[in-house]
Amino acid sequence: MDQNKLSEYKGKLEKERLLLLEEIKQSEKPASFGDDIDHFEEDTEATEDLGNHLAMAQDLKKRLDEIDVALSKIRNGGYGVCEKCGKAIGDDVLSLSPEAPRCKSCQA
Repeated sequence: MDQNKLSEYKGKLEKERLLLLEEIKQSEKPASFGDDIDHFEEDTEATEDLGNHLAMAQDLKKRLDEIDVALSKIRNGGYGVCEKCGKAIGDDVLSLSPEAPRCKSCQA
């Protein structure tokens, strides 16, 4: 992979990493359950919202881990190589998902 493409993907990954960190920070803010014990329905909705936020935060952290792995591969010289078959991951895949660990064939 040429240095210009590698720099482009690195920039995309770093930008996405910063956005994810901000989203994770926002999603981890504690929910306000309020003090009104007469409104069980509101508490139920707040509990459901908290569960949804925690699930979303978990998905964001998983994506952040994938980006960190890709950035590590850039530093170590293994970026753009399929983890499964060892072939080059095509630009068509990396341009859509620069953190992709596998080529199109192995992903399917």
